Amino acid sequence: MLTRKQHELLLYIHKHLGEHGVSPSFDEMKEALNLKSKSGIHRLISGLEERGFIRRLPHRARALEVLRLPGEPSAHAGDGPQTGPGTPQPGAGASPAGSNVVQANFRAPTVPDPGADAQRLHLPLFGRIAAGTPIEALRDESAFVEIPPSMIGDGEHYCLEVDGDSMIEAGIHDGDTVVIRRGEHAEPGSIVVALVDGEEATLKRIRRRGYSIALEPANAGYETRIYPPERVKVQGRLVALLRRYH
Repeated sequence: MLTRKQHELLLYIHKHLGEHGVSPSFDEMKEALNLKSKSGIHRLISGLEERGFIRRLPHRARALEVLRLPGEPSAHAGDGPQTGPGTPQPGAGASPAGSNVVQANFRAPTVPDPGADAQRLHLPLFGRIAAGTPIEALRDESAFVEIPPSMIGDGEHYCLEVDGDSMIEAGIHDGDTVVIRRGEHAEPGSIVVALVDGEEATLKRIRRRGYSIALEPANAGYETRIYPPERVKVQGRLVALLRRYH
């Protein structure tokens, strides 16, 4: 059973796919459902995915596929002939013959599953950040990383993939995924995402040296870079790290 918001989002995605051939962006979905943040959309999509109504297509931006609509049975191997997501099935929730409208099947107010949408968080994966030398900051908001809510606290968070080994002595390896709490301030000695000259992002330990800002690596093979304060902007602070073993 879908919540009303899940049902509304599913029909909106299905309509958008039919009209434009591509799934809507998170901003478009947020506006269509009158939600205040993208995190609500992430939770709704996760709920629809867990219930077998949609699936995400990997390695493609804005790639959602509607598998079925309310009232249609789940597709399983060995079942009889399947119909497309736009063809209502007979029975509860189906529309009259010849109609393309799928009727909502809310028999009575229902209580949503309290744990279905709260078991995991989807944080945006913005791209790769150099832990060795600064690189241009990336902003790819089509990819996400699942993490347990207990891993982070309050605030807005995002993820970056580490490229390089200059922070290896702090336990941050090439290919790791770091979780960053967005913010413009950090205590001296914190590991931060620093934007240099408004163009290059780097993951380093930040310290003050007189009236200057020092971005320190955690690898003896790299040198500390010193900048005037106006050239460095803190974009967030490291709060967690994810590592995949192959």
